[in-house]
Amino acid sequence: MKSVTPSMGEQPIFSARAHVFQIDPATKRNWLPASKHAVTVSFFYDANRNVYRIISVGGTKAIINSTITPNMTFTKTSQKFGQWADSRANTVYGLGFSTELQLQQFAEQFKEVKEAARLAREKSQERYELANPALSIAAPQLSRELSDDRHSPPLLTVNGPGEEKLFRSKSAEMELTVEKEKVKKMLSEGSMCEINLEAELFTLQDSNSKLVAALQEANGSVEQWKQQLDEYQEETDRLREQVADLEAQLGHPAAAHADKEELSRSLEELEALLSAKDQEIHSLQSKSCDVKELEREREEAIERLQELERRNVELEGQIRSTEKTLNSSREEREKAEVEVRSFLEALDVKICDLSDLRQSLANLVDK
Repeated sequence: MKSVTPSMGEQPIFSARAHVFQIDPATKRNWLPASKHAVTVSFFYDANRNVYRIISVGGTKAIINSTITPNMTFTKTSQKFGQWADSRANTVYGLGFSTELQLQQFAEQFKEVKEAARLAREKSQERYELANPALSIAAPQLSRELSDDRHSPPLLTVNGPGEEKLFRSKSAEMELTVEKEKVKKMLSEGSMCEINLEAELFTLQDSNSKLVAALQEANGSVEQWKQQLDEYQEETDRLREQVADLEAQLGHPAAAHADKEELSRSLEELEALLSAKDQEIHSLQSKSCDVKELEREREEAIERLQELERRNVELEGQIRSTEKTLNSSREEREKAEVEVRSFLEALDVKICDLSDLRQSLANLVDK
């Protein structure tokens, strides 16, 4: 089992504090907090194994233990949040930083470490190839040595068709290897694109839920505002009737002069009250416009969700087609390997026969 605690050969090269999240393995849709508060997330380099890791430990529990590979990509999904997928751990890690600058620094460090991991892998492959030369290199060298021997001209006649067959097999193998690398790259890009689409889909679904809740609350408020508006209109009508009654009383010759001043004050108070009610009515009408704006935003969010789902279906189809191509390439490569092995076996038999022939000729010359 891989060690989580950094070994003696591992050295920290960068550290930052962030809130750690992991994707829900059951739904693949929601983020689950892996830490209750911000923890230290560090990049480590193991000089003995020539690998890079991201490690974070909360108390005695390992929160993150991710080995960096050239196929990984760190994606910034917001101003303070980023994520990357770890296929070995079969999960997606998310980091929430306190500032945008910290997120930018972490993303740049991730990019540098990813490039260093790629160079380390290429150097490791070069050392392996130098230590274990391929059959495709040994076979042409053997044929050239045999063809350069002027004292054994039959070697050209015997090995000519076999060399051509080997070169055709090697060429097919190289083409299959290139095609396989392209397929792997497409699968990696497709996986990251699918993860990014899922993250954007999660964000839109969350925004849609908030818009639905706000719209429901606004609809409830609209009903309440309508009820209040009806009450205000009824009260306004009642006050206008009172004003009309007062004006009628002022028009009667039997009305007392002492009541005129009181009626005038009542009229002023009623007019002020009517003005306040009109302002409240205008305010309620403006809030109704806000509700319409929320409905429009909700419709736009639904359209974006449908578009993302359609793109996700197309991406799944592309991935299935790529997998079929990869399987076909593997079968062709296996056939090529069988042909190469058959040729090598026949070549070994012919080399033994030629060696016996040369020994016999040498014995005849000595006699």
